[in-house]
Amino acid sequence: MVLQTKFYNIISGLFFLVLLGSCAENQKNIAVQTTGVAAGSVSENNKPKPLSKEFKQFWYSGEAEITSYNLQQARYGEIRDGEAVLIYVTEPFAPGKQVKADQSSPSNIPVLKLNFTKKFLTGIYPYSIMSSTFYPVADNQHAIKVTSSIQEWCGQVFAQLNNREKFEVKSFSYFESEGDQSLQFAKTHLENELWTKLRIQPKDLPTGELKVIPSLEYLRLVHQPVKAYSAEASLEQNDEISVFTLTYPELKRELKISFTTAFPYSIESWTDTYPSGFGPSAKMLTTQATKIKSLKTPYWRRNGNEDVSLRDTLGI
Repeated sequence: MVLQTKFYNIISGLFFLVLLGSCAENQKNIAVQTTGVAAGSVSENNKPKPLSKEFKQFWYSGEAEITSYNLQQARYGEIRDGEAVLIYVTEPFAPGKQVKADQSSPSNIPVLKLNFTKKFLTGIYPYSIMSSTFYPVADNQHAIKVTSSIQEWCGQVFAQLNNREKFEVKSFSYFESEGDQSLQFAKTHLENELWTKLRIQPKDLPTGELKVIPSLEYLRLVHQPVKAYSAEASLEQNDEISVFTLTYPELKRELKISFTTAFPYSIESWTDTYPSGFGPSAKMLTTQATKIKSLKTPYWRRNGNEDVSLRDTLGI
């Protein structure tokens, strides 16, 4: 009996490891099969938009798109050299638990996920920032989930937004004034989701006077309350490069994202201008990022020592 129990535990463990290794490999089949709508998507347009043939060929190829950028990051009233990376990949999303689905299910929602990373130094100590956005490829509702974390030697902060009946936000910070917070908001535009919506169909980006929740990263860096702010959005479409601009008068902030007008709407650069620093040292500065290199690869399989050279390909 003991031997049978041990054998069962070994087999279960092996099955779990196989499942973990295969979920990324099977993302193409799982994502294409699922077309569900997230629970709690009230007040949103739940009619899915059709996906073009070129979209399916590009995004359901079993690979992720990784793009590196030279980063000039405003922090504490100075510009810091660094690097940014945008990682886009399609995957199936379980709407109830609001996590990546391990198995195929009719209720799964195919999403275009963006993992957005930044690394830079402030003097002796480093900053590491990462945001994740899970946006339905059907482009028929707000992002289902957004997370953001910032690590540096003083401490770390983390925030997560879940799209349920309302937007539910949990934020954790080592600053006493921010502390642990649980918030709820009526659904509105999310700055984080616009970076992914842009890659699906930029002509449908919202324009005019809007209410927008700024990126969770930005709000924590400048210590502003997590809430919707009045904003003005515009889309300038040109032959080769188009520009989406988002301006927040109250925050004295302007974000500009430049991307290729033609599919796959690759993000070529961006600028983010706002007051940087605190007290007398605060000044208007512009964070800038310029594309280095883009690479399509199943990065989850490029995890051997021999794959480190791919970072040289990306210039990071």
